[in-house]
This record gives sequence, C-alpha cells and structure tokens, in this order.
Amino acid sequence: MIRRLLNLPRRGLIALGALVPIGAVGVWLLGPGQSPLNDVPALAPPDGAMRVYHLGHSLVGADMPVMLAQLSGVDHRFNVQRGSGTSLRAHWEDSEPILDFDMVNAPPVWRDPKDALQAGDYDAVIFTEMVELRDALKYFDAAEYLHRWAQLARRGNPDTRLYIYETWHRVDDPDGWLTRIDNDLQDLWLGRLLAKDRKSAPPRPLYLIPGGQALAAVTRAAEAGEIPGLDSRDDLFDRLPDGALDQIHLSPLGAYVVALTHYAVLYHRSPVGVPHVVTLADGSSFTALDAEGARQLQAIVWSVVTRLPRTGVQAASSFAISETQ
Repeated sequence: MIRRLLNLPRRGLIALGALVPIGAVGVWLLGPGQSPLNDVPALAPPDGAMRVYHLGHSLVGADMPVMLAQLSGVDHRFNVQRGSGTSLRAHWEDSEPILDFDMVNAPPVWRDPKDALQAGDYDAVIFTEMVELRDALKYFDAAEYLHRWAQLARRGNPDTRLYIYETWHRVDDPDGWLTRIDNDLQDLWLGRLLAKDRKSAPPRPLYLIPGGQALAAVTRAAEAGEIPGLDSRDDLFDRLPDGALDQIHLSPLGAYVVALTHYAVLYHRSPVGVPHVVTLADGSSFTALDAEGARQLQAIVWSVVTRLPRTGVQAASSFAISETQ
C-alpha cells in the first residue's frame, strides 16, 4: 500500500491530501469498506442515458439538475419536487405544507413524486433529507420516511437505483462546517438515517451521493492553494441581496461541484474532461474556473466518489486519480 502511495503522480497526491483531514490519515488508510455501513454490492455502470427523479429542497437547487443533464448528454432526463427546508415527511404527508412549493415546482420539470415513483419510470431516484439532520431524525421521523419513500420506489420498479444525497450544514455551524461533514457521514447519514431501511435488508439498498464530502475535499484543496482560481470555501456559496455570505445555499460554482458528484456516481464515469462552461436554470451561461482549475475540481470529485464504497461505483477500490484521467 505504501509503495502505491509513493508511486502516485503529483496531482494524485494533491487530490489525496485534499480528501483526508489532518489526524485522520491512519483511519482513512484502513479503508471505508471496513464499516458495515458501507457494505453494499457495487453497481454495474448504466447502459446509457438515465432518467432521474430528485426529491428534496433548496440544496438540490434549480441549477444542479440542469447542470447534471448537460454533463450527462442530451438523452438524460429528470423530474423534481422541491421545497424550502422540506423534510421527507412533508413530501409524503399531504396534510403538511411544502414551503415555497408554487415558486419552485412547475411542469414539465415538476412531477408529483408518489405518482412518479409508483409509475416506475426512473433509472435512479435521489432522496434529500432536510437539515439540520439531527432535528430531522429526532422530530421529523427521517429514517421512517426515507424507508417509506424507498419502498414506494422499489414497488414501482425493483430495478430503480436509489440514492441518498448527502448534503451539509451551515458554514457557520458552531461545531465547525468541515468537522460536521467529517463526523456526520458515518454517524448520521449512513448510520441513523439509513437504519430503518437497512434493517429491512432490501435487495436494492440505498446508495450515496456524497455532496458534502465533495465540497469538503474541494475546500481543503482550495484553501491549501491547490486549485487555480479558487482559494476559499466562500466562493462555493451564494451571496444574499445585501452581499453577505449565504451560509448554506450554493453559488453556481458550488452547484457545479455537486453536479459533478451526481454525474460520477450515477454514470460511473470520471468527470475529468466534462464541460466547465454550462447553462444555468435561468438560461445564463456560467464558466466554472478556467480549464485547469475545473480539471482539478473534476479530479477531486472522482477521487471522493471512488474511495467510498457506498456510492456503488466499482472503482471504489482505486487509490488515486491518474495524471491523464
């Protein structure tokens, strides 16, 4: 193993260093597959373009699914139901209001989620729970409602791939934004949130789209001076009308990182080399850094995705990215 590390190209070493928080190197080298929370079968790459359903809230956002479609190719299709801060319980229970529903859901992109999942029309369904995740688990029965949604999707189509989208908490979280991302993955996202569904031992388990992990890895590399054109986590987040930093919602650049992560997980392909000039949901053009900076983002995302077995990507045993990937 050490010999493999010594043989890594410089870019691979940079990306590796960006992924591992100081003090966690020894634990990480043991491999995330040691945890039973990661014990899921690898998935075969999809045969072609996918039809995807996103169920969630503002951390899905308007731009990310649109970017994902552009990265994936002209035949990629998607539908969405979103709200503001919406729990999976609120999406399920007709008696609970979905904040800002009429502002963010309109056909043809919007489709009723129960009708959509029962119809079984999707190759992948991605569930997004509200944050603060501790509150979602304690007060909104998050594990129960995730299981209900997953079971509905399985009944509609047993071949549909199911994912939980790991998001993040506020940048000003008193416990520390990076600390929360590091600590919450196993404890909250893969542990308590998936507990109910995991106990049912379904033949098609829930897999992971590691959005928070990707943002953290990019942040560490950027703040170490390793990504041309990006040196602060602040650039990954939006700005409020008064110019203050939005503490949780992404900028177009942050949405691009998360779109790369979805692309890598869903399609089992390295995002290195995909377009870095994309169109946003409002029709405007956005350029994600220059070509070299974008390549660094793409390579880091692929390294995150392939080191986490819960993504289902068969390359999850690979140790590093290559110089030419």
